[in-house]
Amino acid sequence: MSAFDSFPLGQPAFVTNILDRAAHLRGNDEKLLALESQPNSRAYVVHRDSLVVKREAGGARALLAIDEALKFGANPGTIFLGLRDGAAVFGMGISATAAEKLLTREDVAVTELRGMAMQGLVPPDQLSAIAMAKSMVSWHQRHGFCANCGTRTAMKEGGWKRECPNCKAEHFPRTDPVVIMLVTSGEKCLLGRQKHFPPGMYSCLAGFVEAAETIEDAVRREIFEESGIRCTDVSYYMTQPWPYPSSLMIGCAARATSEDIVVDRSELEDARWFDRDEARLMITRKHPDGLAGPHPFAIAHHLLGRWVHGGAT
Repeated sequence: MSAFDSFPLGQPAFVTNILDRAAHLRGNDEKLLALESQPNSRAYVVHRDSLVVKREAGGARALLAIDEALKFGANPGTIFLGLRDGAAVFGMGISATAAEKLLTREDVAVTELRGMAMQGLVPPDQLSAIAMAKSMVSWHQRHGFCANCGTRTAMKEGGWKRECPNCKAEHFPRTDPVVIMLVTSGEKCLLGRQKHFPPGMYSCLAGFVEAAETIEDAVRREIFEESGIRCTDVSYYMTQPWPYPSSLMIGCAARATSEDIVVDRSELEDARWFDRDEARLMITRKHPDGLAGPHPFAIAHHLLGRWVHGGAT
């Protein structure tokens, strides 16, 4: 099975959740400590955009025993992610110093998560739990002090809350909504590329939803700002959690009411119309000019693939 086969149409990375979040346990410190000490409890260890994995004969193993994680240098403060078949699964961070020490070992790797997932080196059904661990670890690392009074806060509720001991403010992890959309005009679709994309790659346009803005308005605004195209008939397709650092990609389709592109060069390197046949060649990596669509890892591929195969626009 190739890495492409790991993400069939409608199933991008991070959407298959194998955990029971068991939120009722988050406030029970005694129970969580007991679960953490159980021999069948496991943890994902995250360092920035990378994952600490154990190298084994059968490939990389991301789900580590708690003792393994601690021996590798993971921080003892664990985030309760949930239960899998009754066993507790936690998220753990690791310092840059500890992660650097692992780089000299042959039995351990600190590997960039996106690359591993795109190559099919991590089981797709584990990616949602890993995304949860990555987002939560990142949030704790960036929100150690109270935004209200500046006092250092403490982890509570199994890691799903931080509490200020001074002003008693409670802080919760946030998710940032992002619209990502495929705009079509008859038998053509609009795709763009950013400077950091691999050569020849084009993808759907996307942008953050702003305060007091609807999803539909965000789709119309972002498309116009980046490409000068006006659109209507916005419809929802699906969502994808995106742990960079903690977004929710809201996949939409829209119909263009204009076709004259005016590229915002501060956002995009290029934007073009592609017909259905050309888009099909791009997502199957068979385009004669080497052009390519997004990897099946990303929701953009599934938006484009649905349209290529005659889905809703």
